[in-house]
Amino acid sequence: MKLQKLKANFMEALEQLWFHKLRTFLTLLGMIFGVGAVIAMVSVGEGAQREALSLIDSMGLRNVLVEERRVYGERLREVRQRSVGLSLQDVKASMETLPFATNYSAEKKIEVYTLFSRQGESDSEVLGVTPSLKELANLKLAQGRWLTDDDNREYRQVAVLGAAVANQLFPRGEAVGQIIKVNHAWLEVVGVLESKNLSKDNFQGVQLSGENNRIYLPLMSALKRFDFPDMASEIDSFRLELEPGIDPQIAAQTLDHLLHRRHGQEQDYNIVVPAELLDQHAQTQRIFNIIMSCVAGISLLVGGIGIMNIMLATVLERTNEIGLLRAVGATQENIRDQFIVESVTISAIGGLFGIVLGFALAGSISLFAGWPVAGSANAIVIAVFFCTTTGLVFGIYPAVKASKLDPITALQRD
Repeated sequence: MKLQKLKANFMEALEQLWFHKLRTFLTLLGMIFGVGAVIAMVSVGEGAQREALSLIDSMGLRNVLVEERRVYGERLREVRQRSVGLSLQDVKASMETLPFATNYSAEKKIEVYTLFSRQGESDSEVLGVTPSLKELANLKLAQGRWLTDDDNREYRQVAVLGAAVANQLFPRGEAVGQIIKVNHAWLEVVGVLESKNLSKDNFQGVQLSGENNRIYLPLMSALKRFDFPDMASEIDSFRLELEPGIDPQIAAQTLDHLLHRRHGQEQDYNIVVPAELLDQHAQTQRIFNIIMSCVAGISLLVGGIGIMNIMLATVLERTNEIGLLRAVGATQENIRDQFIVESVTISAIGGLFGIVLGFALAGSISLFAGWPVAGSANAIVIAVFFCTTTGLVFGIYPAVKASKLDPITALQRD
């Protein structure tokens, strides 16, 4: 019986809304823009969160990164009098001194002036790395194998290619087993990485590794078989993996204290904490969400006021009808329910159009601003909840007012 009454009230609400099409449309605009703003906000926030996790994945959330701070000219000479720069000895000392460090990797960039194969050429970066980089940087292979400790120890001339480099150097076929030339050295390709499509090449101002456009070879092979500038540090960077549960910021402070002493009080390095970068991003995202929530809230408030306005006008227009319904046996509860259903119906229709508008706005933001967006069931649930609640809250007063009209007075009103 209740379902039948609800259906009847719903059909009556649709009929009344259709009868006043222009007024209904103008009332819906507030709900449409409010819900659209909520959908767009949640979609952008979800997209930003997913992108942040994807970007931070290349650095490792439980890692602490140490990078060489570049200095040149006379300043470099002054620094080298007290510090030799980052070195494998720094890595060894860190692993031996810091009990919370469980693994490490080190990198050295090779200055490339020639890079080609028999099928193509490239201007990609070439890095000498320790085999442990694969685990610490979450690299995944598409073909072949990764570098091994034997490759590193025996100075083997082997290389692993990023997906984009593999396509450039070997556009017509299989890269594994082929030969490439880097400067004066010939290297055998033993593996190709999976493509990792990142929308940005930096995160919170920190340069990210572009695995797709890099070539990796054993670190010791790079140090032995390639030339480097005078006074260059032995390695360009290294990263430490921390035990689970260790605060990365405290670990970074401890590591900084160790390196500061080893480098003669020279700050010729930078320490990057990926977990801290993620926290900074989350804080920025929270501020954005607060601003967007205020905009969406104002739009919903305006929409709610519009609903209350149209419902009060409807009560006034239908005073005689209400009096007639009461005279033939309708209760106050029946009248109240009818107007509440009408109010919620207006907000629900506005919510449906708002959902469409919200995803359209999210797509436009992604297209023109380059921001990442992601569709989410949470966005729809939140939008439906807010629009239904708004319709219910702002429809209660007009509904109660209609239900309390005196039947005789209502019938006598012109």
